[in-house]
Amino acid sequence: MFKFAAIVLATSALVGCGYSEAEMRAQLRGAESLKAQLAAEEQQNAKFQREVDEARANLDKLKGQLSDANIDVVTLQKNVEEQATALEEFRRRAAQLEAIRLRFDELRKKLQGLTKLGLTVAVRNNRMTIALPGDVLFDSGRETLKKNGEEILAEVAAVIRRDADLSMRDFQVAGHTDDRAYKAGIFKDNWGLSAMRAREVLVFLVGAAEKGGGGLNANHWSAAGYGATDPVATNDADEGRQTNRRCELVVLPKLEEMIDLRSLTISD
Repeated sequence: MFKFAAIVLATSALVGCGYSEAEMRAQLRGAESLKAQLAAEEQQNAKFQREVDEARANLDKLKGQLSDANIDVVTLQKNVEEQATALEEFRRRAAQLEAIRLRFDELRKKLQGLTKLGLTVAVRNNRMTIALPGDVLFDSGRETLKKNGEEILAEVAAVIRRDADLSMRDFQVAGHTDDRAYKAGIFKDNWGLSAMRAREVLVFLVGAAEKGGGGLNANHWSAAGYGATDPVATNDADEGRQTNRRCELVVLPKLEEMIDLRSLTISD
């Protein structure tokens, strides 16, 4: 009754202000519509507030459970972030290693042709090596290259020289002996003999091609003598000692290639 009286009064006031009754009723309908919208929005806001309060309560409950389990939420978040960073680093490193593996596989394929010359291409001590039998290169106790040895080295040099990537790689000529004492006296011991043999191979490989040498870039080559310290077979039998008497051309890895190459299998 009161509400009806208020509407009547409001209607009279509007009429008194110059509104027609139709206009007045339109205004009242608009006011009622706005009032209904406002009520609906208030109900929606109240619902949202209840949901927020419920979410906060659940979060507080979870924090309490984590606290009861001695789990620091901040530390947990930090650990998650660290694990994500570690995973990303692992993926990056895995991609890098795969690229290096493919590069070495390509290098292996390029060198594999040398096995047709009776040479052995393998990975030893995390280095890719080309083993040249010492008895093919040198007479017993001597450091002078035999004719057959020079011919083999010339073919090896040709393979390296004709490949742009191989020719720019760094190599080391490594001389090795068996464990029998060196008695000739010229080089004092196996260290001296292995070093001089490595030097002779090196000098031939970097010698001018027009003079019968290998024609390789001396800036990418070095030599070292290991004596009997790095055998690849037992020295208890003649066959093993013959295998240990060798020169190796060692492909020196670049800085970005310092990885474990034992997973690379090289078949003959």
